[in-house]
Amino acid sequence: MLDALCQALSLSLQPVAVWRGDSLPAGVPEAKASGCIVPDLMAAAQGTPVAFRRETVGCPGGKRGLGLAAEMPEFMACFLSTGTGDRPGMAYKKDPGLAAAYFSQMPTPPPADYVVLWPLNRLPREITPWAILFLVDPQRLSALVTLANFDRADGQGVEVRFGAGCAQAVLYSLCHAAAGEEVCTIGLTDPSARVHLEDGNLLSFSVPYRRCLALEEAVKDSFLVKGTWRAIQKTL
Repeated sequence: MLDALCQALSLSLQPVAVWRGDSLPAGVPEAKASGCIVPDLMAAAQGTPVAFRRETVGCPGGKRGLGLAAEMPEFMACFLSTGTGDRPGMAYKKDPGLAAAYFSQMPTPPPADYVVLWPLNRLPREITPWAILFLVDPQRLSALVTLANFDRADGQGVEVRFGAGCAQAVLYSLCHAAAGEEVCTIGLTDPSARVHLEDGNLLSFSVPYRRCLALEEAVKDSFLVKGTWRAIQKTL
């Protein structure tokens, strides 16, 4: 699956297939309740599948960022901004009102009990993912951004949206997939997510699955088989 794209990008990490549903697929371990899910995302890209349900996501924002909760806890508006007397804020938003307004505008996918992150080479044939998530350096990111606009006239095939790392990497693409939209999302720009990355060059690039199949088909006719990319590819 996605052999042409993976080969053209000379990927060092597996693409991560993102699936959601109401039952735990056989053979997939559940994550232990902890903090940020970025280490689990990295583990999936390195070959280890992991499943989440609301009760096993330790970060309150992570439940929302994985699409396992429809609302954000009230205290998160202060936490994202100015903080409270006994809890410092992150200062990612100017004030709690702006943070609350942002939360109210976050998209929500259809309800599901589980979200599973699978390394693509271990995805069972009977499972159709909702989205594919790439963890890539700037060189590979440049290729994905260019390819995502290869067959579009408007040049708007890719977005960068504010949000927690989990929302950027997972939630937004799940919502695009549910809506039948073909927009790709650059993520892991959240500083609180980036502290969990051992490789500071990595960003995420998330693609609704149907769109990813179109990108795979486009590889053979695109710049990815031409000289400019071939020269870059030799440096990867």
